Amino acid sequence: MRFKLITWVVAAVTLLCAATASVTAAEKAKNDNVVKDGMLVSMEYTLKGTDGKVIDSSKGREPLKYVQGQKMMIPGLEKELAGMKVGGEKNVTVKPEDAYGQINPNGFQEIPKEKIPPNALKVGAVLQGQDDQGRPMLARIKEVKEKSVVIDLNHPMAGKTLVFNVKIVDIQPAPPPIVPAAKSAAPAKPADPAKK
Repeated sequence: MRFKLITWVVAAVTLLCAATASVTAAEKAKNDNVVKDGMLVSMEYTLKGTDGKVIDSSKGREPLKYVQGQKMMIPGLEKELAGMKVGGEKNVTVKPEDAYGQINPNGFQEIPKEKIPPNALKVGAVLQGQDDQGRPMLARIKEVKEKSVVIDLNHPMAGKTLVFNVKIVDIQPAPPPIVPAAKSAAPAKPADPAKK
């Protein structure tokens, strides 16, 4: 009788350990399925201004994908998305300092009219150019004067409070970054034999 009791206790302990391991694995999977650094997040969103007008939306398009913690998203929104789960929805208001910053007065420049294409000489026209390091940049015509134009180099959303409605659609581990293959050196050429 004692042998059967020990066998039953061992079986019960084994089942309890297996159940605990299963719950622990389920908890880990549950914790992995939240927005946290290193996760590839897919979300649907609608962006509005404080006046309620829609500025942008993913409706009718593929969800927006980004990797949490990689600074692919404005800081104020990324911070608010942390900890959300698939299916979670949230309204987030992001102040300018946590989005595209305040309007920089040094971002306005006056340039001669002849440097602007004639078809772009109107307020609101967008010009494409390069900064001092050769990176592409956009500027908007802010004002057209008699002999010059004032261009605005600030981001179009600078100085604006942004209101997002977001829904998390999917969360997956981010794929590893692609590392460019090292270029192999050209094979060494044999030295020319010395002429005799």
